[in-house]
Amino acid sequence: MTVQQLQAAEKAGATAAVPEVGELAPDFELVNQYGEPVRLSDLRGRNVVVVFYPFAFSGICTGELCEIRDNLSLFEDANATVLALSVDSKFTLRAYGEKEGYGFDLLADFWPHGGVASQYGVFDPNSGMAQRGTFIIDADGIVRYVVVNPRGQARDLAGYRAALSELGGN
Repeated sequence: MTVQQLQAAEKAGATAAVPEVGELAPDFELVNQYGEPVRLSDLRGRNVVVVFYPFAFSGICTGELCEIRDNLSLFEDANATVLALSVDSKFTLRAYGEKEGYGFDLLADFWPHGGVASQYGVFDPNSGMAQRGTFIIDADGIVRYVVVNPRGQARDLAGYRAALSELGGN
């Protein structure tokens, strides 16, 4: 989508449908907390766990990301790269990552605001934030696991563990 298409979709309150298991994951490029570009398609050959969360420094989000941080070997053993996305700026994400000691990329879906979250069908234009959506993508770029939790409900690490065990280390 172009910037103009995303802006028009946001004004209309529209987002794309949530990608389904078996579909090719929508490609994207965002900057991480250090301003470095990260493109999903550049990670082909590895499994990728794309974790959308509402905001840095918020309670449930911090709990979820700290659980990933504390269990990072689970993801590494499955040859998986973790990408955590929010609508925060790279500057906010850098401070957040440093405070919490995250060993994975925090990506800024800042501008166009929520553009990638919209591509994945998890942007809430009424609140201006991403919903809690997780997409596990295999080494070929195919979506293999999807969960979107309602506001206020944390995701369960056991779901990640089960999905990653089915993928193996590729």
